Amino acid sequence: MPRILGVDLPNDKPTHISLRYIYGIGPTTSLEVCKKAKVDPQRRAKELTEEEIARLATILDREYVVEGPLRRQVQQNIARLRDIGCYRGIRHRRGLPCRGQRTRTNARTRKGPRKTVAGKKGVKEMR
Repeated sequence: MPRILGVDLPNDKPTHISLRYIYGIGPTTSLEVCKKAKVDPQRRAKELTEEEIARLATILDREYVVEGPLRRQVQQNIARLRDIGCYRGIRHRRGLPCRGQRTRTNARTRKGPRKTVAGKKGVKEMR
């Protein structure tokens, strides 16, 4: 199982699919990296030689912001929004969607499980 930038790549998948397991690498970037490293994107990850793995790792390390540094950068951007108190920062702080989605219904991913509120009193029951 090849290991690049602290991530174990799956053996059975083609190289261009395996590279996507690295945070910050998507479909286009993985093909780009394979082309720069002169590695066939269709070859399985287990078939890569040590030299090819080293080439992939150096290209990713030099030219792309991935894994730890990228996660840190994203967290710093969110912290900056919170600190300046802008709308998006407030939404992040409250754990609500910040890209304009509706929250009256849905938005359960951001809001978490429902917190049931007791039924209202004062409404006379019809018999």
